[in-house]
Amino acid sequence: RSGGASTLEGALALPGAGQVPLEQRADFLPRGSGIVTRRPLVLQLVNATTEYAEFLHCKGKKFTDFEEVRLEIEAETDRVTGTNKGISPVPINLRVYSPHVLNLTLVDLPGMTKVPVGDQPPDIEFQIRDMLMQFVTKENCLILAVSPANSDLANSDALKVAKEVDPQGQRTIGVITKLDLMDEGTDARDVLENKLLPLRRGYIGVVNRSQKDIDGKKDITAALAAERKFFLSHPSYRHLADRMGTPYLQKVLNQMEFCSCCPGWSAMVRSRLTATSASWIQAILLPRPPK
Repeated sequence: RSGGASTLEGALALPGAGQVPLEQRADFLPRGSGIVTRRPLVLQLVNATTEYAEFLHCKGKKFTDFEEVRLEIEAETDRVTGTNKGISPVPINLRVYSPHVLNLTLVDLPGMTKVPVGDQPPDIEFQIRDMLMQFVTKENCLILAVSPANSDLANSDALKVAKEVDPQGQRTIGVITKLDLMDEGTDARDVLENKLLPLRRGYIGVVNRSQKDIDGKKDITAALAAERKFFLSHPSYRHLADRMGTPYLQKVLNQMEFCSCCPGWSAMVRSRLTATSASWIQAILLPRPPK
């Protein structure tokens, strides 16, 4: 896995002095190896004074324990797809109320798997691609194309899809993960400096929690401190440190909420990385600004 859920949760909260972001208290997205997201998860975030979650399929029930939210996502996934890695385009609808989030809707999509396992259909790659295209083909969609640093960027499925639907790069931001897992003596400096495969809006590097970190209950507060230390101390990245990391990604996305290139409905596509594929895409929909 490449920590895509950590990237996703790390950008959810609205930043501000004294706030305690939702994702620092609970990891509510399922984690694991292989393809974990097997149904689209439509996650609507609502800025509110109290914090709880509701599922469309559990009408009237409020979840205040976000560990239970994660378990319910897993159970509802298995209910439709089975327990042997099957997939389905039928979405799970989840609404989260919190004082620490922006009003937006995230669509968490399966990773672009090429080789079927378990009960997955032979054409799983094409089925997942169809799911992605329902979101990224919209002209008012901001694309966040995520790729791991320890794989050949030229083979990135996320960048390939982004370039296909956004050839001018007006609504694509690149995100590079796994920078801490590159072979000794190698780095992604040319990528992060936007020299290797240039994007109009460039690339942002992030360092997420490993599965070991998550199993050891390392929270995102500690992970962000470690990420910051990594960029400040790395000889190839320290000159870029102020434009790298999850907080900077969050800042860019907050600024993009009212970006002139994304009038009305905006969306961003972000990663859901696992151990079996090179790159993934997801979508986030921002609410239409008031007239």
